[in-house]
Amino acid sequence: MNHMVDFRRAWPAYVAAVAVFSLPMPLAAHEGGSVAGLVSGLYHPISGLDHVLAMVAVGIWGAQLGAPAIWVLPVTFPMVMALGGMMGLLGFSLPGVELGIGASALLLGLMVAFEKKPDLRLAAALVGFFAIFHGFAHGAELQVGESGLTYSIGFVACTGSLHAVGIGLGLAHRWRRGRRALRVAGGAIALAGAWFLWKAL
Repeated sequence: MNHMVDFRRAWPAYVAAVAVFSLPMPLAAHEGGSVAGLVSGLYHPISGLDHVLAMVAVGIWGAQLGAPAIWVLPVTFPMVMALGGMMGLLGFSLPGVELGIGASALLLGLMVAFEKKPDLRLAAALVGFFAIFHGFAHGAELQVGESGLTYSIGFVACTGSLHAVGIGLGLAHRWRRGRRALRVAGGAIALAGAWFLWKAL
């Protein structure tokens, strides 16, 4: 089975996510706003361990599931995250954002730890559900004066990079020791998620 990501399929979806996310936010009128937006976008996904662990877990789980999940899950996450980001930008209310983010690390970690292999539609729905909370957190924290377009490019690119890290780690699933290591990593992510949930209560 081919475990490599089909970027010809994946990157158009990432571009679409950028376009959707940038709609509510006009471009800044000066170059500084664009640069600041890009930097903020690149930084925000790695500014919290809860975000990082959940996004890496998506990549690992996709690699465990194999094709086509190896590219479907990492594409689904930023696509739906863009919708959550629009909600944040437009000032919508989304209760339990921190709980949702913590739960994402917990449940995705468990999926990796137990090598769960549900139907692809169910796996994508689970990933997409949690992506809403992560996207909302990103969108709600965009600073006034920053370019929405470059911000979205930055955080979608960073999110994709974190998924790629997870996929790279997940390729260890080909070997028995690698499978064991991934299950341990999944357990660690789940424990961290439980900690995040406890803090959010």
